[in-house]
Amino acid sequence: MEYAGIGGFILLVLNIWAIVSIIGSNATTGSKVLWTLLVLVLPLIGFIAWLITGPRASQRLA
Repeated sequence: MEYAGIGGFILLVLNIWAIVSIIGSNATTGSKVLWTLLVLVLPLIGFIAWLITGPRASQRLA
């Protein structure tokens, strides 16, 4: 698939947000790698799958 224009930019921003959240999560290293690859290889489907079931960034209390 080809993503262009404002929709492609929005998808890029959402995927970057997902990857940062995956890396900041408490999941195992293997799980982080698999989720990151899924988001990178299948941008739209990977993002939706991460949004529904993926690891979230750990919340830090100040």
